[in-house]
Amino acid sequence: MPKFMFAYHGGKRPESEEEIKSTMAAWEQWMTDNQKALLDPGNPVGMSRTVTDKEIRDDGGANPLSGYTIVDAADIDAACAIAKSNPMVMDGSGSVEIAEIIQM
Repeated sequence: MPKFMFAYHGGKRPESEEEIKSTMAAWEQWMTDNQKALLDPGNPVGMSRTVTDKEIRDDGGANPLSGYTIVDAADIDAACAIAKSNPMVMDGSGSVEIAEIIQM
């Protein structure tokens, strides 16, 4: 089965203890619901640097990456269905970019 990378953009950090618990519960439920597809549930990521042939920018780029997940899915439509129920998508705080991982 093909593998897909979910690249998370946006999202929000929970501020109160109640928001932390609620956010963690939503992610745990999403991971439980999709456990068979999750090859690497991923993690949040820190601020990135953009490297070009002319410079290294410490600005996170035009649309900073906030995390990732690797899934097994029959096709990109199935991967999109998994992403559609992701907590960041559901609460409207972020988006998921999906790309097939091409095996070389």
